[in-house]
Amino acid sequence: MTNLKKLLEANTGSGRRRVTQVFADFCELCALAIRNAVDRRGVDEREDRYLSVAAAYTPEELDRFATALAHLALALQTGLSDVLGTLYMSLDLGNERLGQFFTPYEVSVLAARMTAGDLVERLQEQEFVTVSEPTCGSGGMVVATAEALSDAGINYQRSMHVTAQDIDITAVHMTYVQLALLHIPALVVHGNTLALEQRDVWPTPAHVIGGWDSRLRRAGAPDGTPCDPPTADHPVDRVTAGADGLDDERED
Repeated sequence: MTNLKKLLEANTGSGRRRVTQVFADFCELCALAIRNAVDRRGVDEREDRYLSVAAAYTPEELDRFATALAHLALALQTGLSDVLGTLYMSLDLGNERLGQFFTPYEVSVLAARMTAGDLVERLQEQEFVTVSEPTCGSGGMVVATAEALSDAGINYQRSMHVTAQDIDITAVHMTYVQLALLHIPALVVHGNTLALEQRDVWPTPAHVIGGWDSRLRRAGAPDGTPCDPPTADHPVDRVTAGADGLDDERED
């Protein structure tokens, strides 16, 4: 965590940039690079955006971003945690960006353990469960749920699918990067849950590689009719769970 923080602070350019912007750019560049590796729809527009953000930084600064991503991946491999949410707060960004604060990961773990029993019970009768997080922030609650399932001896990478949503684009990027690095099948939605607004859908590599569009579609709706999963090009208003049908409501 310390090395990651120092790398981002070094990219402020001795005060030429606010750390808020550096953090947001780091998350966006990482998210764009990961998504473009697995999602060919809209790849040219995202590549243009990547180059536009990267153009503001020197080659040395971009190398720091690459090193920071490596540190982030290593931290998540060491143990499940909300690394980016913790980093966000350690950089004192909580008061600066819309008064947004992220729940301490330890609290998320406690909450996840309280509900994990129900998920484990459902997995005894169905292939997978779906988890919905309508205001995902940095994705800490999703990561905590994955940890709770892992502690129960369940492979969350195969038995859990996540739909996470947030109105803040940096939160979307944070959640997407962390779930991608943890190989959690997920669709991370940029949109306003309360206003029933959806702007974009970010499929994680695990979602794409695991064929989750087909798995969700085969699960079907409660009445047995096919149900297409939400994608960037074809959003729908329902996400289904394994054997017990409808689990979440989603907005078009």
